[in-house]
Amino acid sequence: MQIVLTHRTAVVTGSTAGIGLAIAIGLARTGARVVITGRTQARVDQAIAEVKAQVPDAALSGVAGDLATPEGAAHLVQQVPDADILINNLGIFEPKGFFDIPDEDWQRFFEVNVMSGVRLSRHYAQGMAKRGWGRIQFVSSESGVQIPPEMVHYGLTKTAQLAVSRGLAETLAGTGVTVNAILPGPTRSEGVGDFFTKIAAEQGVPLEEVERDFIQTHRPSSLIKRLATVEEVANLSVYLASEQASATTGAAVRVDGGVVRSIT
Repeated sequence: MQIVLTHRTAVVTGSTAGIGLAIAIGLARTGARVVITGRTQARVDQAIAEVKAQVPDAALSGVAGDLATPEGAAHLVQQVPDADILINNLGIFEPKGFFDIPDEDWQRFFEVNVMSGVRLSRHYAQGMAKRGWGRIQFVSSESGVQIPPEMVHYGLTKTAQLAVSRGLAETLAGTGVTVNAILPGPTRSEGVGDFFTKIAAEQGVPLEEVERDFIQTHRPSSLIKRLATVEEVANLSVYLASEQASATTGAAVRVDGGVVRSIT
């Protein structure tokens, strides 16, 4: 299968590192015009350089801003009024016990993980529907299905993304616009890598041991028995953005290494 997305513009939120950057690289390889987004211009510029290093002929642009705010979202759509592909990847996580999560953390997680995608989808989906083609994705998580007790607030936002994704797919039925959620499992992203590296340093053990212990203790149902790579997650995202995925919509597609013990 050869995926070609030339003449398509893709906006990837939270794309200066981790899964978002890997998706941006994957889409650039298909010929899509990719818009990199991040909180600071320095991070955006660095990400563009990283994509260029792997895809020298990539068509890239960047927009800096805080997409967790209405003002940040408005700035992005002002700079990039139309898009054919929207990857709602921006997200944060933080292990914290339920009784230690204050109201402001619940609100912050909802604004970043959910409302950023709601605002951008509300804008870009209308243009996609008028043109009769579009792809919208929400990067959710297996934590939206199996809520992790160590970060319930994160799990709640990932479940909310599944609801928004399905509801928007229903709203756009018959328009030629597909809407899907992808559910990564434990993935060696920048944020997760930094978290595990800190633990390894504190405990004085190799990073590989921390990762292995995490899978055994917290995700024992994993069938691959390891963290996924960001490229493995990006491969699914690129496929769902393709012409070939036109019959896949309203779905929650797992790339979780088999962590979720369900056949549905």
